Amino acid sequence: MIRRALISIALAFPALSYAAYPDKPITLIQGFAAGGNADVIARIVAAGLAKELGQPVVVEAKLGAGGNVASGLVAKAAADGYTLILLTGGHAVSSAVYKKLPFDPVEDFEWLSVVSKFPFVISVSSASKLNNVRDVIAAAKAAPGTVSYSSVGIGSTQHLSGELFQAMSGTQLIHVPYKGGAGPLQDVLGGRVDMMFDSVTVTRSQVEGGKLRALGVTATQPVPLLPGVPPVADAVPGFEVTSWTGIAAPKGLPPAIAQRLHAAIVAALADPEIKRRLEATGGAVTPSASSAEMKNYVANQVLKWKKVVADSAIPQQ
Repeated sequence: MIRRALISIALAFPALSYAAYPDKPITLIQGFAAGGNADVIARIVAAGLAKELGQPVVVEAKLGAGGNVASGLVAKAAADGYTLILLTGGHAVSSAVYKKLPFDPVEDFEWLSVVSKFPFVISVSSASKLNNVRDVIAAAKAAPGTVSYSSVGIGSTQHLSGELFQAMSGTQLIHVPYKGGAGPLQDVLGGRVDMMFDSVTVTRSQVEGGKLRALGVTATQPVPLLPGVPPVADAVPGFEVTSWTGIAAPKGLPPAIAQRLHAAIVAALADPEIKRRLEATGGAVTPSASSAEMKNYVANQVLKWKKVVADSAIPQQ
């Protein structure tokens, strides 16, 4: 009888300890510099999670390799619920662009929920002679290797969007990678780089202020936040890139903590103010119904980008 009681207590102890979670601040890592889309979204989500969990959620940037430095750190972190990561579509892209990564992009993470899905925008300086996507294609074909585009890093979704554009439009562009942050935008504004593939978050205010000209959105339909900007597919039939952001943790997260975090993320994303701020970045808030749903989504994204790389003969890094 006593032995049975002790076993019951032992089995219940983990559940009791997890019931206190969280009892200290949580770190939410993102892999890009301040001011970029990932940083903006991470801070919005962190505010919502802090409200739901009753503990501070501190955003930390771990830069490098198109977000892979951050992913590698989190893949090896303690699976205790105090280290999370905001991943972007570049996480799936990296598995296609890089020959080898120090982590498995699907199996080394505990998937919690997608946050948002969004298209990119192709934009140029308002002083540019390129007025639309067809102008870009004509200029690139007239002088191959002279039209440049920026990205937030080699292996990022912005990078691969440019590679896909080249493959589908029959052009040759110059890729100018940065280590995230505002560098890509500043050099396009300054005329040092011809154009950029980036989020509505990064480009919208500059477009509305007359400093950038939006040439096209990578969705199949126009984007409400950029009225009058046509889909790139109007000039390059079939072209589409929809990226995403989502929250994950190191593999091995206790189920009780995973469920607590998933519920907190879903509740945060349902908050009208958090939802409004996220949708102002140009994405649609799309929480996952379960960890399995997000894992399947990411796995399918990995397969998609591997096919794009193979079909387009894009050299792996």
